[in-house]
Amino acid sequence: MTSLPDYLSPAAIARQVRAALEEDLGRGDDPTAAGIPSDAVADGRVICRERGVLAGAPWFEAAFTELDPAVTITWYQGDGDPLSAGAQICHLHGPARAIVSAERTALNFLQTLSGTATTTRGYVQAAAGTDVDILDTRKTIPGLRLAQKYAVLCGGGTNHRLGLFDAILIKENHIAAAGSIPAAVTAARHHAPQLPLEVEVETVDQLLEAMDAGADRILLDNMETETLHAAVEAAGGHVVLEASGNMTPERVSEVAQTGVDCISVGALTKDVRALDLSLRLDAIGT
Repeated sequence: MTSLPDYLSPAAIARQVRAALEEDLGRGDDPTAAGIPSDAVADGRVICRERGVLAGAPWFEAAFTELDPAVTITWYQGDGDPLSAGAQICHLHGPARAIVSAERTALNFLQTLSGTATTTRGYVQAAAGTDVDILDTRKTIPGLRLAQKYAVLCGGGTNHRLGLFDAILIKENHIAAAGSIPAAVTAARHHAPQLPLEVEVETVDQLLEAMDAGADRILLDNMETETLHAAVEAAGGHVVLEASGNMTPERVSEVAQTGVDCISVGALTKDVRALDLSLRLDAIGT
């Protein structure tokens, strides 16, 4: 089971869930659920309809807890676990109104994050047999970045920088604005010398220029496989090399053989397809 990383806390998850519930409930109640007797108690279960990887249990739980702490959840699968079609993920018990009112918000989190974890697992498996790490990017759903980055961990991937604040990545527009790679690196080092610094390059000549400027790592952007081999040879193991650009599982499998250290994939968090999950109530009583 994947544990919460340092950048996530139960309080942060609760804030995200409260915002999502407010989208659904407004500042009022659920008039549909109001038709259920207030003392009704329900039992239910979440079922997976397809193969995948589970992620998002803390958000799922928080959605029900926020509406009624009396709802209890027993998990049969944990975040990071592989799921088969038909697998029962968890059992719910508690006030029926709270369960049906929180159902969609809870499933939205669980399905979306499981989709991210599932996609990540596919890319990780494509690089199997190599020492290459599969990295995420900042191409995330607004407001859900930390949740999606957690889901990447559940899928076996590795987190890149969390945002603009914790690492420097000098890209083509920064270079154009600064005038050159050395000028961009010098300015960034002066402003934040404590942060790791990476430079995006498109040619081997730019790679050598970035190394001479003192970059900690180099992002090899949209390079052909032959050029990646040349870049790895030119770097000689003196700097961390990250390949990126239009990565598919098939492309990742090929790039992982070139000798790069890591591959960043925007599709992990950008091209999200929610995993097909369903919450079914088995019984309602008082």
